Amino acid sequence: MQILTCPAHLQRLEAALRSSLPRALPVYGAVLNINRGNPGDFEVAVDAWPNFSAVLARHRGEAPLNDSYRNLCSAFYWDVGAYRALLESPGCLRWDSAFYIFGLQDGVLTVSQDIALAKGMELEVTEYYTYLHPDPSTLPEPQLDPDLQLGTLSPAHVELLDSTWPYGGNAWSRRYLGELLRRFPYLCLQDPAGDLLCWVLSDGFAAGAHGYTVPAQRRRGLMRALTIMAARRAHGRGFPVYGHTATGNRGMQRLQEDLGHRRLPGLCRFVLHNPALARAAP
Repeated sequence: MQILTCPAHLQRLEAALRSSLPRALPVYGAVLNINRGNPGDFEVAVDAWPNFSAVLARHRGEAPLNDSYRNLCSAFYWDVGAYRALLESPGCLRWDSAFYIFGLQDGVLTVSQDIALAKGMELEVTEYYTYLHPDPSTLPEPQLDPDLQLGTLSPAHVELLDSTWPYGGNAWSRRYLGELLRRFPYLCLQDPAGDLLCWVLSDGFAAGAHGYTVPAQRRRGLMRALTIMAARRAHGRGFPVYGHTATGNRGMQRLQEDLGHRRLPGLCRFVLHNPALARAAP
């Protein structure tokens, strides 16, 4: 295993991942952020250098053992055997912690299952559809009521964001959402009184993250408008326009399909290791 820190090496990795899109999206997005100031304080580990065949992107530094939000990794491989060897390399992962690995390849799940079986570890798997827009320049102009305006999110909004997020409800989730606000682009809409109506966040993997419209404001096209604006901003920065949508969220699936996003084949699987430890978050 090797942690890449050399800017030239990271640029070479970015080019290699770009040639393997869209399957490499979750790692590619993280490397794009790393190579553009690294706002999320991420790092990438490879199985070998310069002849690498597997990559893992993650936060740099230590995190509490039960903080599965910070212990979140994305994975991509050209060779599944090299990927397994990377995960089993000394110091690559803390197998006594609660952590996620996610990716768009079947081996992301099967390798974790094999290792978990050998270690007597529990796993919990959540599946998503991944949507990618092939050409955001073709998106229509967003349509908004003139009385609405783009607003700003602050730490004071974290409780609201957390209470409306299906994966929230603890101290680690609130810290995670607060970090997203400080470090990565977001958009929100407010009414003339300054009340939040709708928002869209992004994460360290350059994906769309928590998006929500307050119930009383639904069916006004607010999420559609923010989705278009967020896509245009990401595209203008040279980032892919993609995100993961719950398989049961037909409303968001229809919205993305209406806007020209394409659902990638297969599933994106988020594999939680040691779920009981994660549920013990404060």
